[in-house]
Amino acid sequence: MVPERLELTVEELASRVGTTVRNVRAYQDKGLLPPPERRGRHAIYSDEHLFRLRLVHQLLARGYTLASIGEVIAAWEQGQDLAALIGLESAIASPWSSEVPAHLTLAQVVERFGVTAPRALSKAIGLGFLEPEGDGFRAPSPRLLHAGEELVRAGVPLEALLDEAGALRADAERIARGFVELVATHVFDAAGDGGTLPPADEVPRLAGIVRRLRPLAVMVVEAELARALERAAHEALDARLAMVLDHIEGRDPDE
Repeated sequence: MVPERLELTVEELASRVGTTVRNVRAYQDKGLLPPPERRGRHAIYSDEHLFRLRLVHQLLARGYTLASIGEVIAAWEQGQDLAALIGLESAIASPWSSEVPAHLTLAQVVERFGVTAPRALSKAIGLGFLEPEGDGFRAPSPRLLHAGEELVRAGVPLEALLDEAGALRADAERIARGFVELVATHVFDAAGDGGTLPPADEVPRLAGIVRRLRPLAVMVVEAELARALERAAHEALDARLAMVLDHIEGRDPDE
């Protein structure tokens, strides 16, 4: 299925990259961005504009001047149209989750989690599980919210759960960085000479690898987490289960 072509206003384009409309127009004047499509009085920007604008910002962050950025883009385009590189950028930058964020009122948060202490709410916001939005909150991952709600309902104190979630977040980010670094070092760096842009003929292959990385990464983490949970459950719960069985049978657990 071919993804729909983006159609953005200049304000939306600038917002997506974290820059200003003035900068977008300055880059366009210098030839770093192609002219937008005109529909009457409206200027429409596409995927190519978004890609180029992100590329300009990445190169500026690396110390390139606007003039040298123009030379880099022109040199790369001589080898291949930017469409393939846009596909690579899309594979990297598009969301890695298909979850649709949910919106909750403060009353709903209190009802679902029993949140009455400002400290717990602040911690949930700090971890990114809730984001203030309008008169309530945006929940980027309803699945995480549902899992947390079930654990609280089972008797896990909310603040203890948030503390563990913070540690989990740090572990997940470390695992993700390690997995991606493997691909970056042994695939991307090996594909070229260490330059800013990969060789034109390597780009489609690299985009395919990035797309395959997503389910592979989830598969590896799920398998390892299942193994670790099985071991942890045995270590933590076997003794407690034995005590329950002894109590049922009327035996002294110290015998």
